Amino acid sequence: MASQKRPKVVLFDIGGVCVLSPFQGIIDFERKHRLPTNWINYAIRYSSPNGHWQRLERGEIKMDADFFKGFTADLHNKNAWSDFHTKFRKEKRLKDIANPTQLGDPVSLKAEAADSHPTDDDLGAQPSQPTSQPPSNAQNNEKPSLSKLAKDTTIGDPISLESEEVVETSPPPKSNSISHPQPTEPIVAPSPTKTTSNIPPLPSIDGESLFWTMMSASRSPDPYIFPALQRLHALSPRPILAALSNTVIYPPDHPWSNPDRPSSPSSADTSPFIFNPRTFFDIYIASAEVGMRKPARDIYLHTIHALDAYDKKERRGSGVSGEDIVFLDDIGENLKMGREVGMRTVRVMLGKTWRAVKELERILGVELMDEKTRRAKL
Repeated sequence: MASQKRPKVVLFDIGGVCVLSPFQGIIDFERKHRLPTNWINYAIRYSSPNGHWQRLERGEIKMDADFFKGFTADLHNKNAWSDFHTKFRKEKRLKDIANPTQLGDPVSLKAEAADSHPTDDDLGAQPSQPTSQPPSNAQNNEKPSLSKLAKDTTIGDPISLESEEVVETSPPPKSNSISHPQPTEPIVAPSPTKTTSNIPPLPSIDGESLFWTMMSASRSPDPYIFPALQRLHALSPRPILAALSNTVIYPPDHPWSNPDRPSSPSSADTSPFIFNPRTFFDIYIASAEVGMRKPARDIYLHTIHALDAYDKKERRGSGVSGEDIVFLDDIGENLKMGREVGMRTVRVMLGKTWRAVKELERILGVELMDEKTRRAKL
């Protein structure tokens, strides 16, 4: 088999790739408040494609009191709660029984149902060849199933159970986040509504408290990928560096609305923001700014078009197609669409992001880790 050509573009996701994952915030929140594992992501996924989270990431609604009220309502959908207990949790128990060697251990559904096989060099980064399957433009309106949960790990999609295994060992976000008011007794006040069929009461979740927990968890750089990005940016010549991220727009008076502005002096931490995407990327596509979000096909085509125009104008190149791009993301569904439009993909695993760096080194033929890290991890 002929070797692939070196990519012209390295395309990064932001949350869970360049910075720490908001999934860790969800996991911490569920554990702190004794919520059923995976319930939060199941509820958000259930509200797709037009839940308040998805609409915020498309820039259709503002981050205000109405959003937090609606987001909280999405977390209290009785039909979602019923399905979560009668379908998902039952199917998960059956899956555990089918994999007895994993009983009692955190099970990574994402790893078990990965879209592609890991390379011999890197069991975990999972680079993939573009598929020849015809693309699907249909919007997925199905409610979550076990097979869907096994493939998708995104905000609004079920999280990987693998992430449980890094909760105790992953470094907590540094205190460079803004302090947000929290309810005195915010969570897990069971609904007084009586239930049937052994379904427990629907727990009460403060959507605003959850939201800021998730956002705060992703305010620190990933300890492996962020330094690799810095090294890539310093290369000369270097590939085009780009980002494609599902984002939100903070209110204008919020310190996080301007990554160049330091935190408010009244906050718990006054250090400057550590990551401004526009500092590192030639092209930055933010979902809330373009009115589209991953994994919709249109935002991928929009990204390729922007990269093609940049290459021709700024680098006097021949242009960019999907085959010229290697795409790093932590979400299986996002990577699948990347492959449908021709991209090579590298899956970034929560708690194992160094593996993706190793795979990117193999693809690009450059060293992106310092020797200390290489000796510790390899």
